[in-house]
Amino acid sequence: MKNVVVAGGTTGMGREIALHYLRSGGRVTVIGSTPARGEEFLAEAAGLGGEAAFVHADLLSIAENHRVIKEIEERYDALDALVLTAMLPFVRRRETADGLEGTFVLYYLSRFILSYGLTDLLERGETPIITNIGATGITKGAVNWDDLQFARKYSMVRATMSGGRANDLLGVHYVQNHPGGRTKVLMVQPPYTRSGTNHLPQPLRTVARGLAAVFAKAPAESVRDTLAVMDEQPDGRLILRAVGETVDPGLKTFDPGDARRLYEITQKLL
Repeated sequence: MKNVVVAGGTTGMGREIALHYLRSGGRVTVIGSTPARGEEFLAEAAGLGGEAAFVHADLLSIAENHRVIKEIEERYDALDALVLTAMLPFVRRRETADGLEGTFVLYYLSRFILSYGLTDLLERGETPIITNIGATGITKGAVNWDDLQFARKYSMVRATMSGGRANDLLGVHYVQNHPGGRTKVLMVQPPYTRSGTNHLPQPLRTVARGLAAVFAKAPAESVRDTLAVMDEQPDGRLILRAVGETVDPGLKTFDPGDARRLYEITQKLL
């Protein structure tokens, strides 16, 4: 029986991963920002076996991320998997209650807090792994080092690419900072997927729905490779996958020096 936590687990790939482990009798907690979706998830989970729970949280808040960690510590003595999927695009700059840019928080900082904060529980798991759903393997864009919060000139595309590159570096510095750890990190770029959410304004929302209907895969199909890697766990602490293929760890997006730099900046930020 696996103990699994899924951040962003009420829709899309996160939901499918959660349901997979419930079907195999696992204890699964999903974290989400919408209570109604949490209730829908629990209703579906009730007939699958396993033990399901929902934690309502706004992961845009630093305090909420720490509250989630405390709740997980109360629920579990050990974790086998932490799955990180929560992400939203912000057409206009979204400043959080902590004065930070929303994309940076969801795509990087929340994942940083949860990964490091739940390490003790993960290290007690049988085969612990952090699965981070992002844009691994894409080399376009760069961390916006001079203005991580895009306070001066915001662009949804540039902020998303900067967050994606920061998220890549999270996997690197997590392994750097736990050289003797057992927890593996799986960084994944999934296929284009129908996530079940669309927070874009019109007319972008309609365009996105049309493209998804034609080109996107169903979440159940998109998670197949990710679940296979999570269950089989190849050698190595840092596992990089993009659309079912192995990614070269020597790409510039995984630069160890940049990873250390970002970790130090994040420590000061927090």
